[in-house]
Amino acid sequence: MTKVIRIGARPSPLALRQVEEVRRRLPQLDIETIPIWTYGDTDKFSSLVDKENSDFFTRQIEQALVDRSIDAAVHSAKDLEGDIPQELIIAATTRSISPFECLVSRENCGLKKLPLGACVGTSSRKRESALLNFRPDLIVKDIRGNIDERLARLDNGEFDAIIVAHAALIRLGYLDRIAEVIPEEIMEPHPLQGRLAIQTRRDREDLLDVFGSLDEK
Repeated sequence: MTKVIRIGARPSPLALRQVEEVRRRLPQLDIETIPIWTYGDTDKFSSLVDKENSDFFTRQIEQALVDRSIDAAVHSAKDLEGDIPQELIIAATTRSISPFECLVSRENCGLKKLPLGACVGTSSRKRESALLNFRPDLIVKDIRGNIDERLARLDNGEFDAIIVAHAALIRLGYLDRIAEVIPEEIMEPHPLQGRLAIQTRRDREDLLDVFGSLDEK
């Protein structure tokens, strides 16, 4: 096995925390983190509504794997596209630390107590539909950026509340920002929410064995 394992990930604080999570669980590995900017990181304006099951957040990382610039990659599992490059394989998908969505609000109030016509930010059509089904009076607007950028826009008054993944707030240590963990009967969780996917090349049998120990754990 290569002495130093180069793991590629997006440059966001959350993505880097996810690599650290893998590092803690595999202390025997000497891991070097390689931040890689993806289209999803550089394009902060395009809506994510039509980007599901695309490589918007993974293309540059997967290309680095194909080019052998890195040895493995750590992704949020739900960011992976439906069809990954044939040279690559998912070595492991971890168990979710939480599948739920959270409401973060400026007044720290839950969904039921948001003011009439409150503006809520989300980047998901599914989340938007669930919100409006529960509270048709809400104004739902698209929001982009990493978690810190979204929280800053909330704090600056652009939104009354935002919807973010519970797992993201757990990993970043932002539990104090949670106004409500949204019940699944209001907002059905994404099946891969909160899971990490470790990706490598098919010819890296050494890494498949090592990372395979994390599968569903």
